[in-house]
Amino acid sequence: MAGLYIHIPFCKSKCGYCGFYSIPSIKLKDRFLEALKAEIVARKDYLKGEKVATIYFGGGTPSLLSAEEIGSLLHHIRLHYPLAENPEITLEANPDTLSEEYLHALHNIGINRLSIGIQSFFDNDLQYLGRKHNAEHARNCIVWAKQAGFENLSIDLIYGLPTSNATQWNRNLDLFFEANIPHFSAYALTLEPNSILTKQIQLGKTMPVNEDDTLRDYEILCQRAEKEGFLHYEISNFCRRGIHSKHNASYWFGTPYAGFGPSAHSFDGTSRQWNVASVEKYLDARLRDEGHETLSPEQSYNEYVMLRLRTHWGIDLKWLKREMGEQFSSYCEQQAQPLIQQGKLTQTCEFLYLNDHQMLFADGVAEALFC
Repeated sequence: MAGLYIHIPFCKSKCGYCGFYSIPSIKLKDRFLEALKAEIVARKDYLKGEKVATIYFGGGTPSLLSAEEIGSLLHHIRLHYPLAENPEITLEANPDTLSEEYLHALHNIGINRLSIGIQSFFDNDLQYLGRKHNAEHARNCIVWAKQAGFENLSIDLIYGLPTSNATQWNRNLDLFFEANIPHFSAYALTLEPNSILTKQIQLGKTMPVNEDDTLRDYEILCQRAEKEGFLHYEISNFCRRGIHSKHNASYWFGTPYAGFGPSAHSFDGTSRQWNVASVEKYLDARLRDEGHETLSPEQSYNEYVMLRLRTHWGIDLKWLKREMGEQFSSYCEQQAQPLIQQGKLTQTCEFLYLNDHQMLFADGVAEALFC
């Protein structure tokens, strides 16, 4: 099985905290869609005939496209790629682009999983983040999405905001749980190097992020999610049992995927390639490819450790031994011993897991296991 990722690089405006490639304009949209369809055809052999189990429209703001345009892309994919039975088809959406009519149209064209960038149910948080919707519209979007037939529904929330406090973050979580949604992603506010928000903080024009508040909110998040019966299956992702994001999980399991659009990455199991982060250059097929690398055994090991440690599935030592060799499984187990003694890792049979409340520090623990 394999996955497809389609990067839609357009936004109404650039959010202050965003580090993903996007442009605050849709003037190149028609030319971009033509180039995107051409790339989808040109790379139809990349996955070597593997059936596509997941399709993910990310961005940017994919919901700036009309339902007809998204439907046309899906039809184009079906013409050139073998699809698994009932593939998971996800669309990221911003609330300010959603209406009752549009949500019904998305469901009718085959989008069966919706991820809405709510970020917060409080207007002061949304204003700090530079979001274009308000809290009332965010709540309405959830109701409309359910009425349109979206059962596999997810929202994004952001914690560690200087405009919030423990009471407000708890209330954000209350509103999510009351909405009876099966999945959510919660991200710590991260200051990307060249983001608008980072520059504003550096110039003293807005409030800085407090690391202690971030850790406080993360503890609240983990405790509340566990109490409500949600599985904390990846650092930033929580779900009811069996309703995790299949597409995102495929990244953590090393499943091959093809990425289309500017800045999109692809992975065929042994090598990675990526497109240029520029719509203008992407329109010229000769300038589209920006880089390619074949992973060494050490890189493959490090990547496996880094990705799997972020999840509740953990590191499978038996898989490491079978697929990568005993030297890697033995090395990993040896490096893990001090971390087990420090209470950061637990070993159960052939698996290594991060201990509860250590997920936020997964990258640091992974580094200690790298070779």
